Amino acid sequence: MTATAVLTARALLLDMDGTLVNSDASVERVWRRWAARHGLDGDEVMKVVHGRQGYASMALLLPDRPMEQNHADNARMLAEETADTEGVVAIPGAPEFLASLRGLPHALVTSADVPLSTARMAAAGLELPEVRVTAESVGASKPDPEGFLKGAAELGVAPADCVVFEDSGAGIAAGRAAGMTVVGVGPRAAVHEPDVVVEDLTKVRVEAVGDGTIRLHVG
Repeated sequence: MTATAVLTARALLLDMDGTLVNSDASVERVWRRWAARHGLDGDEVMKVVHGRQGYASMALLLPDRPMEQNHADNARMLAEETADTEGVVAIPGAPEFLASLRGLPHALVTSADVPLSTARMAAAGLELPEVRVTAESVGASKPDPEGFLKGAAELGVAPADCVVFEDSGAGIAAGRAAGMTVVGVGPRAAVHEPDVVVEDLTKVRVEAVGDGTIRLHVG
């Protein structure tokens, strides 16, 4: 589908990294250091890590390593990423997009934990949604749909009535698996065939309809 569409929803579920916040510089620095420590090709590592929790990426990249080591490594990586906010900025249109959602059902659904999501949203000058599903809230990382299903449940909205905003292959797959319409944001999203793709959030206009429906003008 082209990036010109009108979608309807009763709630929106928003990924953070790559969707609301451009944190690519920080992600690259931290993960390329990790790749070098483990003798892995940095370019190949970067193809895997977007959208997933760190331990899940490590399990794919080092399949023979015990999961306990992945979780321990992930905790260190989260601390590194939280401390490294240089170059973290808002995706174009994100401040206005979030402002237009005030009073409407929406949630942040991110693979980051609470400290990292708080640090990155603050660095980008963005307001945190009241409802947040973070790494601590789920037992399975994207592409598992648990996070999006939990977000819908917390908002009291059926999954089929939710629209997901995502940038990564793992996130788009998770939204699809949850039975939701997926809007892909940015160039990374396009190759994973979401329902609609937009260059950035300046291409999305939110309209509240009186019966509780949210109308999205995308494109």
